Amino acid sequence: MNSIEVEHLKRIYTTTMGVVKRTIKEVVAVDDLSFSISNGELFGLLGPNGAGKTTTIKMLTTLLIPTAGSARIRGFDIVKDARKVRSTIGFIFGGERGLYWRLSAADNLRYFASLYFVDPEVSRKRIPYLLELVGLQDRAQEKVEGYSRGMKQRLHIARTLLHDPDILFLDEPTIGLDPVGARELRQVIHNLHDDGKTILLTTHYMFEADELCERIAVINKGNLVALDSPQGLKEHVRDMNVLEIEVFGIQQDRIDSIRALPQTDSVSVVDRDQRQLLQIHSVFGSEILPKILAILGTLPTGKVALREPTLEDAYVQLVKEEV
Repeated sequence: MNSIEVEHLKRIYTTTMGVVKRTIKEVVAVDDLSFSISNGELFGLLGPNGAGKTTTIKMLTTLLIPTAGSARIRGFDIVKDARKVRSTIGFIFGGERGLYWRLSAADNLRYFASLYFVDPEVSRKRIPYLLELVGLQDRAQEKVEGYSRGMKQRLHIARTLLHDPDILFLDEPTIGLDPVGARELRQVIHNLHDDGKTILLTTHYMFEADELCERIAVINKGNLVALDSPQGLKEHVRDMNVLEIEVFGIQQDRIDSIRALPQTDSVSVVDRDQRQLLQIHSVFGSEILPKILAILGTLPTGKVALREPTLEDAYVQLVKEEV
């Protein structure tokens, strides 16, 4: 049985442009999107900025009405049965808003439990359990204003779980967190998945999606590009190698020349402090290195490495044409 079923979902925004001559423009944020998520599955939704991820989640959580198509949460229609949908879901958007900083963590949860109409007897037992689940039991009586960003985000999750929803929507929950805070939050997500929660997760961190998700949908410009397990997506580029070269101050014309080589499939440059990492995807591996070094010429270079493709490489390959 599926917890979430999405069929031909579409959302169009209408914007007005111009000052003297006003024109109306339609922007298609989500276009004919279909997928399903089974009970207890941890499902990833990936895509570049503007791909339609947050719009999709806002529709599924009843915050936006679709322009066309339909979706069901636990069998409830997101438009016709919006109230029933809200009673069975919880959602978190990346950021620190939504908590009362002058209150302690325990007081925050007691306040929100009353808003969710959670029975007082139930909340008295559930709040200590949730604080322990997110690792805040020892800081429960401290004011939230003294919490780190990661602690606040974990408290957000505890707040979302007060009414014990079956399905969770986590929209970039680790964004802006330091490595320790992000790792702790990923462990919380692991624990929730082990408890049988159905989770839809969006993230820009490919390693995070690879670690957490059982299946991943990649969308771009509102369209579904791929749907598979992390390993299945990697199979998309299994015959390809990634050649990485440290460079210093590479110019755009050299990048274009490397990209124009018939042996290269895609080329990207990642900034790393005072240097750059030139990444070349190619089935020819190290065989194309002499041609690339010839193009780089006298440009200072550092470490050269050849590695197998990751989920991030598969993702780049899937969306590169549109991006």
